[in-house]
Amino acid sequence: MMTLQTSRRDVLKGGGALIVGFSLGLERSARAQGTAKTVALDEVDGFLSIDARGTVTVYSGKVDLGTGVRTGLTQIVAEELDLPMSRVTVIEGDTALTPDQGPSYGSLSIQNGGTQIRQAAATARRALLQRAAQRLDVPAGDISLRDGVFRSISGTNKHVSFAELIGDQRFALKVDKEAPAKAPKDYTIVGKPVARLDIPDKVTGRFTYVHDFRLPDMLHGRVVRPPAMGASLEAVDDTSVKDIPGLVKVVREKNFLGVVAKTEWAAIKASRQLQATWSAWDGLPEQDKLWEHVRATRISKEDVSSNVGDAAAALEQGARRLKATYDFAIHTHGSIGPSCAVAEIRDGKLTCWTASQATHNLRKQLAAMLSMPLEDVRAIYLDGSGCYGRNGHEDAAADAALLARATGQPVRVQWMREEEHGWDPKGPPTLIDLEAALDASGNVIAWSSQFFIPEGGAGNVALLPADHAGLPHETALAPGNIQGNSALPYAFPNIKTALHRLADTPFRPSWIRTPGRMQNTFANEGFVDELAAAAGVDPIEFRLRYLKDPRGVELLKRLATFAQWDSGKGMVLASGDVASGRGVAYVKYELVRTYVAAVADVEVTRKTGDIRVTRFYAVQDCGQIINPEGVRQQLEGNIIQTVSRTLKEQVTFDRSRVTSLDWESYPILTFPEVPEIHVDLIDRPSEKPWGAGEPAASVVSAAIASAVFNAVGARLRSVPFTPDKVKDAIRV
Repeated sequence: MMTLQTSRRDVLKGGGALIVGFSLGLERSARAQGTAKTVALDEVDGFLSIDARGTVTVYSGKVDLGTGVRTGLTQIVAEELDLPMSRVTVIEGDTALTPDQGPSYGSLSIQNGGTQIRQAAATARRALLQRAAQRLDVPAGDISLRDGVFRSISGTNKHVSFAELIGDQRFALKVDKEAPAKAPKDYTIVGKPVARLDIPDKVTGRFTYVHDFRLPDMLHGRVVRPPAMGASLEAVDDTSVKDIPGLVKVVREKNFLGVVAKTEWAAIKASRQLQATWSAWDGLPEQDKLWEHVRATRISKEDVSSNVGDAAAALEQGARRLKATYDFAIHTHGSIGPSCAVAEIRDGKLTCWTASQATHNLRKQLAAMLSMPLEDVRAIYLDGSGCYGRNGHEDAAADAALLARATGQPVRVQWMREEEHGWDPKGPPTLIDLEAALDASGNVIAWSSQFFIPEGGAGNVALLPADHAGLPHETALAPGNIQGNSALPYAFPNIKTALHRLADTPFRPSWIRTPGRMQNTFANEGFVDELAAAAGVDPIEFRLRYLKDPRGVELLKRLATFAQWDSGKGMVLASGDVASGRGVAYVKYELVRTYVAAVADVEVTRKTGDIRVTRFYAVQDCGQIINPEGVRQQLEGNIIQTVSRTLKEQVTFDRSRVTSLDWESYPILTFPEVPEIHVDLIDRPSEKPWGAGEPAASVVSAAIASAVFNAVGARLRSVPFTPDKVKDAIRV
């Protein structure tokens, strides 16, 4: 039985925040005891509260990065508590109010975070039902729930609301993993298409991004970055900016150099005008020798992600052996809106407003950087420009924190375009060697692959300002888990997939959408396509021969029907120089969850080497679907972004720094180049929900490569598929 403890959330303006609706606070009973609201993962109060009006507030450690998570979580709780969605509010990523459910990455926000919140809601529902039965003096089986009101079914007209049972009180109840969740057959909200809750305010300009956030007496900061990535600051001439009106302070801490001013333009002007002397540095490899550099990098450890039979011996017995090397370029996040954050230190406590996907981790990093007790640091999530992995959001937060400490006033830092492209962490280069053998009948008898990827770990990316300022920070390589999908979903008799984990990589590495799984699937599926061609077998039929997973088989067959797959050859169009083709790719994400298969239609201009993706078909099975419209949007966004990454994107650099610092030198897909996209979703309401965000991106590059081969007979094994690479492949 739950105990009800009176509580009321007071309004904490967050330092005078000028954001409508940003009034979050502590519970009165908790404040009286000198403690904050619980953020425990095993407490219902960690995830839910109900106020005197019967409105439910959900506290989510996962945040919405533009992926629709906020809408999905609202659907889950509204469904579980039989409330209209309008009576559910979600607070995200506030370290003082929300449980630490882990960073919002890996397509785990609904799969893990949503499941935890659903269980808390189920626990709350059962407890409220028990209390209602007592209050109404009727058996629990004689009670229905609708719109937050329990009613006696027997016609006595007895009823009691959530507000009457617990309004503004605490549950003081452990989350019960055995509390029964609502049966899928009774769903009225989950599984139904719902327009994203954030879109109306975004399209009308009412939405508040972190860039719009303001505090009273707030200053503006800019950081002066070194001209070379490893350069040291030797001297600063403060007098070079003394004539700038509104300049408050030049801040130097070892190699960290920044300016703070009363206006943003004054800060920008000062950052450009400030005279500083830096040492020389040329520690980057030559770009045209990147893959030689990768091969020569010290291997810190060897991993084997799968080992079936004896691949080495079977390779020697093959009637035909194939070898290929695939590579995937260094990518930047390329967030169209630059990173931004606001930080304030008041009464010895730091509060940071940030678009970080990992506010609980950022809180720990900021506390370490400033040598502050963890309990004196609070990170609060506000929507930013999106990131799909760790971009510059956390670094901008650290910039703001250092400048706020130096000035004693709140400071806002917004990165410039050249910072976003030049200084955010990068997706590391990936190099894969593959070899396989076919027998005389064209059956695969052996597969061997070797992946060259950074050692990494699942920890945080080191904060750039902490590094430059010589303050405590993490030094381990990241990202982790980029070995995912190096092993195969196919039942070949002999397989060995080895990973050479490299001790270093040219830039500070980070997660970017579908990290590792995209690169590894590109190589694996591209090479599977090569084997199918060598065996003279249709690419879908070839995959089905070796796929033993029933859901995977169902998915591929459904794709063939959905995309009207025909194993016919590429077709030359009327112009004679433009050829069209179709290609396919498949993935079971991390070999444990979401299934995706895709067909790409392309046109290739032989003379110029240009590729145009005209249509793209994708079928996805991610188990139970919370919001099919949201899932569909995720697939469409994934496809568009990954077509861009596949055809165009590549970080360029010299020996000292990144040189692709704008949209001309780092081009992305334009609106006229966006393909026609068709999505088919397999909903399994009785299954648990799996990640819907990342997986579809992993099949895009391989499907395009397969389609190009179908069109012109050329194999593309190096992302991006630039016109020069296409022309070279055609000439081979």
